Amino acid sequence: MGKHARDAGGDSRAAAAGAAASASAPIAGQAPLDDLAILERIVEGTGHATGEAFLQSLVRSLASALDVRYAFVAGFAGSPTRVRTLAYWAVDRIVDNVEWDLAGTPCEEVIAGRLCHHPSGVAHLFPGDAPLVEMKIESYLGVPLIGARGETLGHLAVFDERPMQRQPRSLSVFRIFAQRAGAELDRLEAERALRESERQFRDLFDEAPIGYVYEDTETRFVSANGAALKMLGIRAEEVRQIVGLSLVADTLENQARVRQSLAAEQAGRELPCIELELRRKDDGRPVWVQRWSRPEPGGKHTRTMIIDITERVLAERERARLQQQNVYLQEEIKSVHNFEEIVGRSAALTETLSKIQLVAATEATVLITGETGVGKELLARAVHSRSRRAGRPLIKVNCAALPTGLVESELFGHEKGAFTGAVNRRIGRFELAEGGTIFLDEIGELPVEVQVKLLRVLQEREFERVGGDRTIRADVRVIAATNRDLPAAVASGAFRQDLYYRLSVFPVHAPPLRARRGDIPLLVHYFVKRSAAQIGRSIEHIAPETMQRLVEYDWPGNVRELENIIERAVILSPGAELLVPEGVLAATAPAPAARPRSPAVLERTLEQVEREHIIATLQSTKWLVEGEQGAARALGLHPNTLRSRMKRLGIERSAEAAS
Repeated sequence: MGKHARDAGGDSRAAAAGAAASASAPIAGQAPLDDLAILERIVEGTGHATGEAFLQSLVRSLASALDVRYAFVAGFAGSPTRVRTLAYWAVDRIVDNVEWDLAGTPCEEVIAGRLCHHPSGVAHLFPGDAPLVEMKIESYLGVPLIGARGETLGHLAVFDERPMQRQPRSLSVFRIFAQRAGAELDRLEAERALRESERQFRDLFDEAPIGYVYEDTETRFVSANGAALKMLGIRAEEVRQIVGLSLVADTLENQARVRQSLAAEQAGRELPCIELELRRKDDGRPVWVQRWSRPEPGGKHTRTMIIDITERVLAERERARLQQQNVYLQEEIKSVHNFEEIVGRSAALTETLSKIQLVAATEATVLITGETGVGKELLARAVHSRSRRAGRPLIKVNCAALPTGLVESELFGHEKGAFTGAVNRRIGRFELAEGGTIFLDEIGELPVEVQVKLLRVLQEREFERVGGDRTIRADVRVIAATNRDLPAAVASGAFRQDLYYRLSVFPVHAPPLRARRGDIPLLVHYFVKRSAAQIGRSIEHIAPETMQRLVEYDWPGNVRELENIIERAVILSPGAELLVPEGVLAATAPAPAARPRSPAVLERTLEQVEREHIIATLQSTKWLVEGEQGAARALGLHPNTLRSRMKRLGIERSAEAAS
């Protein structure tokens, strides 16, 4: 039977071999059973068993019914020339399975597809089968086990130390149960293949890079694969506690998409892919996914597939931010700044620049104060260019030029649908300035309701877009500037005290031009050279009396006014000498040392002086605000800024014109 079959039966085979010497009759001491009795006995032994239990019952029942001491069912052991028992009855019990090579054994004929019956002399016929010789096996009966497709799956065999009849009884019954055993082997192989297929698909399901979730129509999770668990921050033991809706970000857009999808699923319809913003269960971080769902025919469960697109969404948002930043910076490049570099070496300017040098290397918030036109933006650029953020953008916002209702949206951005006209998501200036600096010019004009949100940015370094609920971290340095008296605004309630203290961590005062008269000649030569190059003129000389008039003028509009007057003078100068006509300077005031001002003049406030200067300029332009000949151009202001100043100072055309 095989080289290893001697292991089967143990001591029982040794006892059986001793008894075989005296066995000469086919069935000793028993009346033979007829076919019906044999069939009944085998059926009773195997009727309620399947798989391994069936095979063990079969060999035990066959041995008992046919009155033989050995019976086994064997299948191939990974090779067509080697077999292994699947169930093995030896003498009086089921024993361990064994393997053997077919060559030189009676089993070789059976596996070839033929019935093999040797009533006697087996040990002599197969001398190479050492176990059979050792066990003194005399008789052998084997039939092949044929599968559903006609292939040989193995064989069923009985053998004994005693001879068998030459025409074995109940051969038909033996063949019937061989067919039954073949069918069982077919089934076992199908089960094995199914288990292997399930294992492979389970591995594929669990290890797939795409998230799969099996959930009911109320989004309660039944199962989820490894990718889904990792994506959503869920532990395996938490799966059945999860309700998918609880992970959806609570925004109008997300909720609308989910409601539409659930309605379709509950109606048994399959919707195209949707994109959702979810929140991880473990740490609440946002994760964006594409979601497909397919309801099952029963309508109680849904198979959902999710793909993580977080990196793509963040990349798109960063690209949009950079595009908007690029547009903004290009507009800045195209715009005309007051001047490209700081010109002057007066004591007042030197003191201011030393403060800039000290604070630039820190992250402190800077508040730049000073009259209009003194170059506060230029000082802000100097702080930024000397800071660690110099490689990142400096984003400028003129708070006075923004419509009141859009200031918050301009600074912090808005979500689609946040208000009428918000047809797309907008990235605010704070997001554009990420990693860099934001310059809030005319901070004193900021509405009180927006001051609260700005205070939060300064304190907590975070904000939300208008209409949004996602908190955005703000890695931005703030530089603010104003020409207003903020302490007075705080006292009147127009400006928050806590915001003022947050902004004025490091105050820097920009001196007016009249306080740095020694810098006026340097500035005049600088602006003449630049304007002449732009216009295409060649100005080579400035008369001493012209320079003296420019130095003695009080410059209420400061450097911006000086720049505008020099540009106008270059245009009006026909030759190589700069001419400043008498009418160009609105008034000529002596230098403080030469002609002291009267106490009445000294008592006037800055707002009174500003109001009178704006009125005079408006009267000279016949109350024209915009355009080349407008007052805004003459004052070096944006038209919206001028209108805001007029409103704040109570300047109205009808009243002033009447006077």
